[in-house]
Amino acid sequence: MLIGDIMSGKVVTLDPGASVSEAARNMQAADVGAMPVVDGRGQLLGMLTDRDIVLRCVAAGRSPSRCRVNEILSGGVVTVSAETTVEEAAQMMARHKIRRLPVTRRGRLIGMVSLGDLAIRNPLRQSVSETLLGISRAAGRKKTRRTKL
Repeated sequence: MLIGDIMSGKVVTLDPGASVSEAARNMQAADVGAMPVVDGRGQLLGMLTDRDIVLRCVAAGRSPSRCRVNEILSGGVVTVSAETTVEEAAQMMARHKIRRLPVTRRGRLIGMVSLGDLAIRNPLRQSVSETLLGISRAAGRKKTRRTKL
């Protein structure tokens, strides 16, 4: 099965010049924690996540109404083509520890595939649990100190 068979073709995107406040409202309305950022030609520039907003804008003391999406987005996004197999995409998600993959054709965004898409639309559900395990592995993560309350 190919990614093109299970991807979501209707993707809400963000303009790179939008304010972070506007982006957060769009993310809230779409009930998502990440949105692709595209230019006027549909070229994928990066992804904006709720984590980007918190760490690169709010925690940095910047005003969300003055800060622009292109100033804080995550670049270097891992993408797949519609012709990528579901198994290959699941392996990529596990290897890169990501839950969403933009689907592109010649750099233009044509869809998105998420871990949820793999779970719901994929007859090879075994790869979903393996992918989630790969994403969730603690290898390479900093250990956090827990404090008793």
